[in-house]
Amino acid sequence: MTRKRLLAINNYFYRRGGAEAVFFDHMSMFGEIGWDIVPFAMQHDLNEPSPWSDYFVSEIEYGRRTGLLRKAVQAASVIYSLEAQRNLGRLIERARPAVAHAHNVYHHLSPAIFSTLKAAGIPVVMTVHDLKLACPSYKMLRDGKVCEDCRGGRVYNVLRHRCVKGSAPLSAVVLAETLLHRLLGLYRDKVDRLVVPSRFYLEKLAEWGWPREKMVHIANFVDVTNLSVHRQESDYFAFAGRLAPEKGLTTLIRAVALSKQRLVIAGTGPEEQALRGLAAELGADVSFAGYLSGERLHRLIGESRALVLPSEWYENAPISVLETYALERPVIGAAIGGIPEMVKEGETGLLAAPGNVEDLARALREMAALSPAARARMGTAGRSWVATEFSAAAYRERTLDLYAGIGVA
Repeated sequence: MTRKRLLAINNYFYRRGGAEAVFFDHMSMFGEIGWDIVPFAMQHDLNEPSPWSDYFVSEIEYGRRTGLLRKAVQAASVIYSLEAQRNLGRLIERARPAVAHAHNVYHHLSPAIFSTLKAAGIPVVMTVHDLKLACPSYKMLRDGKVCEDCRGGRVYNVLRHRCVKGSAPLSAVVLAETLLHRLLGLYRDKVDRLVVPSRFYLEKLAEWGWPREKMVHIANFVDVTNLSVHRQESDYFAFAGRLAPEKGLTTLIRAVALSKQRLVIAGTGPEEQALRGLAAELGADVSFAGYLSGERLHRLIGESRALVLPSEWYENAPISVLETYALERPVIGAAIGGIPEMVKEGETGLLAAPGNVEDLARALREMAALSPAARARMGTAGRSWVATEFSAAAYRERTLDLYAGIGVA
């Protein structure tokens, strides 16, 4: 019997963030049920080893010093990568897949690959990890606030507001990229189905004109059996993630100071020094643990009173929430984006208004006032919820149904 072959596509081939976690776990899951897995990604020093790496495209890593010619080549590849098309064409000739499932491709592989796949008659699915299909700069965020100025086709606003790192040249490249991709219909016409992990993102994309019949809600997942529960609760709240403005950490530190709670922050990022200064200025009980992963991160969260997710942008479906539940800990989340659909108020955690110091302080006080047993019950309810609605089995069955629906026999 011939094994089905999955072409798994993502810019990066190492565990870099939430999108990569889903990408690798998806490949592992389908490999375990007997599929032949062929990855396609960008070359990078941190990549996992792969027998298919000779087909990967040349590295584009932003922020590194390069000459003008190299920058021009990179800009062209961001908009439309001919190299990615060539390499993918050779890969398809050698190992034709039953289906291609893409994750993040823009700026590195580029959606030019969808034309190649469509021409070869290969069904194409893409998981939507952010709002790039609607917002040219992908976050719907400007000057620390939610921004929907590009709605209705007004994508010129990405240049007008210099949305990409405050740079007119970079914003111009992204504007050109967006206009060309829309003109060619690279996402709208060449991708058969969009997998959307949160109902909020599905509704937001529908508001911006994406046809509902092309979108399928399939929640992210974690395997609870891979995470050990830590029974010893400590006296702190935890945050884990990148220290960036949209994460709401200024609001969180002010709320911690107001509520007189203790906070441990795991992560690094551009806001770290400013956040350290703010904590010192307010006399807030905040510790910075630096970057943590694996068991060290799981222990930090597993021994906390709760994970706090104070985001002030449209989060999609954070894996960190699911991992926290799997560790039997409750979550305090901002009521924005896809977060509210992942928190059962009073049952698995609490919600607070985004960007509201007083309301977040209220939620911190309420959670701290509960008994350890009550917080443990919230965590147990979260783990039970994850084990059913957000399980690997549920994700696999929903994805297989999706593949079957687009003709993958």
